[in-house]
Amino acid sequence: MAYTALEKMRICNRERFQKDLGPFQPALHAAIGAQDLKSAALRFLHQRCEGLLFDMEKEENDPNTFSGTSILPDQIPYNMQMDLNRLCLERELERFIDSGVAEDAYNVYYCYLEMFFGHYGKSKKMVELLSEFESNGSSLLMKHRDHYSHSVYVFALGLALYESNEHYRKKFKEFYQFDTDEKNKAEAAKAANTYLEFWGLTSLFHDIGYPFELPFEQVMAYFEVDNQERGKESVTIAYRSVDVLTQIGEEGKKHFEELYGRSFSSINEILAADITAKLGGIYGFTEEYLLDVLTRKPTNPETFGYFMDHAWFSSARLFCELVESLGIEGISKTHIDALSAIMLHNSLFKFSICFYKDDAKRKEPLRMELHPLAYMLMICDELQCWDRTAYGRNSRTELHPMGAHFDLSNNAIRAEYDYDREEQEKIDTFQTEYQAWENAGRKDKAPRLKAYSDMAEKEQRFVADIEMIVNTEEMPLTVVPTTRKLDRRLKHTYLSSSNFLHLYDFAVALNGRYSYQGEEKSVDTEILEEEFEKLSLEYQLSNINQAKNFSRYLNAIHCFFTDKPVDYEMVTEFLPEHIAVFAPMEHERWITEHASMGWTYGDDYETLAEEHGLSAKDLREQFRQHKLAMEGDPTKEEIHKHYESLSDEDKGKDWRPFNSMLKLIKKFDGLRIYKLDQNE
Repeated sequence: MAYTALEKMRICNRERFQKDLGPFQPALHAAIGAQDLKSAALRFLHQRCEGLLFDMEKEENDPNTFSGTSILPDQIPYNMQMDLNRLCLERELERFIDSGVAEDAYNVYYCYLEMFFGHYGKSKKMVELLSEFESNGSSLLMKHRDHYSHSVYVFALGLALYESNEHYRKKFKEFYQFDTDEKNKAEAAKAANTYLEFWGLTSLFHDIGYPFELPFEQVMAYFEVDNQERGKESVTIAYRSVDVLTQIGEEGKKHFEELYGRSFSSINEILAADITAKLGGIYGFTEEYLLDVLTRKPTNPETFGYFMDHAWFSSARLFCELVESLGIEGISKTHIDALSAIMLHNSLFKFSICFYKDDAKRKEPLRMELHPLAYMLMICDELQCWDRTAYGRNSRTELHPMGAHFDLSNNAIRAEYDYDREEQEKIDTFQTEYQAWENAGRKDKAPRLKAYSDMAEKEQRFVADIEMIVNTEEMPLTVVPTTRKLDRRLKHTYLSSSNFLHLYDFAVALNGRYSYQGEEKSVDTEILEEEFEKLSLEYQLSNINQAKNFSRYLNAIHCFFTDKPVDYEMVTEFLPEHIAVFAPMEHERWITEHASMGWTYGDDYETLAEEHGLSAKDLREQFRQHKLAMEGDPTKEEIHKHYESLSDEDKGKDWRPFNSMLKLIKKFDGLRIYKLDQNE
């Protein structure tokens, strides 16, 4: 019984109406016992996280006093809403793992922020900035690859490893003082829910500091065009007034003194103390040493080989976000663990603590029991090197894995990385040069074909580097490079493009299209957003997914949307023939979405509402039953046949609400819909 509140609602409905009406347990979209990345990650969310974010004080038994939100407030039990939120995260993570596209990564971020921060709106600029800055500014760099989708892959991999590796689960539970007995299901669920919250915080936000590192690297790129090594002859930039990111104020000083029993004046001081307490004795450094390192990170890059550490800015920026979202008193020691894990993951641990590249100073790799969140972030960050968009000039010409397949059975990791078979000529050339280098006695530097060579050569640099950073005795690692044919159609890329801020605006406008027909000029965007935010996470995501699918719909009628000024005719209204094209496409999305979320076909909610003098809308949400839904897992052909059997009203062919949407979209800056000129 994975979704206990849904099951409780089902029992309540059966007793109330003497009929098994639902809601029914959603299916786990993974093979029983499968140990691949997707199956393990989904199984973690589906089976381990029972009771996620439940409030037992809101365990309502009287259907007249429900406090949970569905399409309207007070329609369902609060804990049922929490179950549905978890199901949303499960389904959105599944969609992202299947596609790997940034728009689906966006939905995972959206779910996490809504569930654990209580809102997406306050944090959206921080999340969106990384992707926008990266895609627009990184092409000026010599080496740079995506960190937005990368972070969601890291998140998924960490869930899968927690699920599949009993050694890590035990060490995590011991560290956070949970009962380690796997038979204690209630305690196991608490541990899993804690892991989900704080691993999500660690993994999803570990690279949000890249907008600070990118300008630094852009300057350095001027000197690397001619392969000049960075150093004293390089012009560099550094940051000043960084205390705005690290200061904690009087309220913060009081809060952290209560937490730690001593006073601090900045988050740098707190992190130096936290990391030293965990690692100082093992690695032989003092708090004073580490505080000096952290203080110099943003202001003196020349003392770190002329490199800027985005991890410092990620940690500092996330601290500011936590203060803004949770309030200083809402920050716990476990939040600090997430911040220190982020601070450690890039260069701090490698070059200032364990010195893994220095034969004379090298110290032992990190053990999982010393800092479970940092350990997981380090290994997942290194392993997630597949399916990452290359932005840098050199990165675009290098050979990187396009996909990966994991076998996580027997507490181990076997990773097969797929390279594009069309690049076989590069691989053959490398192998010939490598063989010649070996035959010549290995006198010069080995030939490289990053990252293929790091996995394929006898030195196994890829695995060797990871094993110098983290101890893999209880998580043995095997890496195998393979080749296969690249299929870009899997990405479902269309001409329409926009940044994520406008995707959110598009969804808000879609939600308001029925309510403000003829009143578009008078409604304020803040009202539209407030109404959108009152919806449950499930209905917000439905609007967002419809907005995302508009790229496909518009493509079918030879139109596209963009936030860039283009020399095409703007679409000012949709015609009935346009709606006739994309209405069945939207019906297909709606049917698939509802089936995935556990909705069933039926109209009992209408007949029982009439018999008992109840609200049909409320019963529909409580049963999770809809007269337009379909049973099972229908094919595309079956869905289109179903669409043709509907009445004109149910087909949704009314174009007027979509023209209202066009007017509402204009209230948000930037996003417009244009016609493709078919005559050129």
